[in-house]
Amino acid sequence: MSDIVITREDGERKGRYAARIDGIDAVGEIEFTYPGPGVISANHTRVPETMGGRGVARALLDFMLEDARTKGFKIVPVCPYVRGQYAKHPEWSDLFTTKPGEDP
Repeated sequence: MSDIVITREDGERKGRYAARIDGIDAVGEIEFTYPGPGVISANHTRVPETMGGRGVARALLDFMLEDARTKGFKIVPVCPYVRGQYAKHPEWSDLFTTKPGEDP
């Protein structure tokens, strides 16, 4: 199995974490927006069928969590996948918020 390469792509109002695997012409992603200073809203996780079963969604989430730790921002878990994983991992509570300026 090839390694998953993840990058962060930022726009003015939104961005995404993008996952790529050599030999697969598809991109997995967690799309996000900026609802306030020091906060991103994880809105949607998408993994194409051709990338299924390779741990792409979890790799994207892990990358986003590490990015939040390193850069000091909070995550609003809008996406059902991100919200579901957060519910299983209370140890991540320092990285999440329900909305800008509030703790979950």
